[in-house]
Amino acid sequence: MEKEQKYLFIDFEFTMPEGKPKPEGFFPEIIEVGAILVKGEEVLHEFSAFVKPKKFPILSERCKNFLKISQDRVDQGILFEELVNMLVDLEMDQPSVVVTWGNMDMKVLRNNCQNAGVEFPFKGKFVDLSMEYKRFFGDQNQTGLWKAVQEYGKEGVGKHHRALDDAMTTYNIFKLVEKDKKYMENHQPTTIGDRIDLSKVMNKFAL
Repeated sequence: MEKEQKYLFIDFEFTMPEGKPKPEGFFPEIIEVGAILVKGEEVLHEFSAFVKPKKFPILSERCKNFLKISQDRVDQGILFEELVNMLVDLEMDQPSVVVTWGNMDMKVLRNNCQNAGVEFPFKGKFVDLSMEYKRFFGDQNQTGLWKAVQEYGKEGVGKHHRALDDAMTTYNIFKLVEKDKKYMENHQPTTIGDRIDLSKVMNKFAL
């Protein structure tokens, strides 16, 4: 993590249809946001909010049960335009590196901006930490957020599928991965000669 660079760890929860087929014109809408702004080791700002969906304002039973979010909470949430303004405010002095677990958060945000006719709020770099994690550990498949943190011998923060808790868990994994990267950079891989006493091997074959 670069000391002078801002990092924004962000997680959204979205609406979901009851099942297949989807209602005509359905697209996932952001209904909860959790965000943590970090510079160096300092958390500058964190916030969470529920967001009112526009196109399909009534949550499906599947959505409420899966995310444990009530209709009342989103009804009392902020407007999507207010969310975008809050994200723009975070970017005022310099663009952030936006870090998410998976690529859906930014896809849905971009799509929601297009549907609302507002400008996408971010100008900087994006990091899909799930892909970084996959590449670093050589996993065949992408790993879920909480499975990844458990593989480190840790636990996720708070409750899974609560936006701020998932954003904080993403931040924690980011720090662990960065620490491992630095360790790997500072330690050259051992050669086969370091791991095996070759003189013993040669003596064995000489007999």
